[in-house]
Amino acid sequence: MQIDTAAYQRVLGDELRNLRKQRGWTRKELNRRLQSDISLQTLATYELGTRQCSVVRLVEICVALGVPAHQVLARVHERVFGDAPAGHLSVDLATVVADTRPQLMPLRRWAQGRLAHLVPGQPPEVHLDLPALEYMAQLCQLSTVDLIRTLRELEHRPR
Repeated sequence: MQIDTAAYQRVLGDELRNLRKQRGWTRKELNRRLQSDISLQTLATYELGTRQCSVVRLVEICVALGVPAHQVLARVHERVFGDAPAGHLSVDLATVVADTRPQLMPLRRWAQGRLAHLVPGQPPEVHLDLPALEYMAQLCQLSTVDLIRTLRELEHRPR
């Protein structure tokens, strides 16, 4: 997977700007809520995506905005890499059914059931949100991160 760093920065900045605006804050108001002192110009360059934001600075901004950084990054990642709705992972049911890993047996059974009920011509794809992924990870006795990683690997395997 190739990462277009400029596009990633722009989308991250867009997410940060949208969060700030949802709160009705100016950059100056957000800046006052930050733990460290940064210039308004620096904050503007983060929002425009013209300057890279360190992980620590991103977490600081997210704390000030009242949003976990991992949620912001998940939205950015989906916007840059996925065609699923924001916060969802696109899963091809047929690919899951074809996988033979024993730990995915509960997921495979679920996917088989979903495939059996598809309307003819309907694509064998579903979009799973985080609570669904967390539940499925528990069924498979995997961490949610490991399940997501596994599902992403399945999607990128040659068919």
